[in-house]
Amino acid sequence: MSVLEVCVDDVAGLNAAAEGGADRIELCASLDLGGVTASAGLMAEASKLAIPVIALIRSRVGGFTYDAAEERVMLRDIERAGELGLAGVAIGALTRDGRLDLALLQGLVKRAQGMQLTLHRAFDLVRDQSQALEDAIALGFHRILTSGGALTAPEGAAQIASLVRQGRGRIGILAGSGITAANAAELLSATGVQELHASCRGPGAEPDPELQAFGFAGSSQRITSASMVRELKARVLRDIRPI
Repeated sequence: MSVLEVCVDDVAGLNAAAEGGADRIELCASLDLGGVTASAGLMAEASKLAIPVIALIRSRVGGFTYDAAEERVMLRDIERAGELGLAGVAIGALTRDGRLDLALLQGLVKRAQGMQLTLHRAFDLVRDQSQALEDAIALGFHRILTSGGALTAPEGAAQIASLVRQGRGRIGILAGSGITAANAAELLSATGVQELHASCRGPGAEPDPELQAFGFAGSSQRITSASMVRELKARVLRDIRPI
């Protein structure tokens, strides 16, 4: 069954993704910085939707090696996501030598018991993706979000296809980064993935000059577009094939 997951970072994005026909949402804050954990209030709002919502659990921007205090923050955020009724969490952590941090991840996975588990794009920075995939299966992850270690999924298509073959029947591969309605068909055909992850964001209104001057708004704004979600969803439904 084909799945389109849309990542959003505000209430307007939630509504646009749902209106456009997203099958699942990844919820975060600060998408322009790769995403960090959303507020409890935004999680609560997302829990009202009829479609599954996966909360990104990332305590800060930057790399994916974490200390004990950051681990405690992520554990509490996982608890909160569960308390608020979200379907799952997207988590990830690395050691300094580029492997999955199995000890830390075991604790996060245990705290998320009963929820869907996505290994987020920290996976794209591991040194050995084949081994990391096996580790993710052993930890109990349901899917891996990846661009195949490249900057975008189309660029990493060959590696994504390899991961699909390796994990088939044991773990899902969720292709993400740089996916649009224009390239989705080719990516689906080249990789065999059954799930796509996209932001579906387009230009927003020009920022208010006063807000920008005070540092309350950036120089540009991108917003989740229901029409872009709808177009990509239509392409997924039309072009995905059983493998």
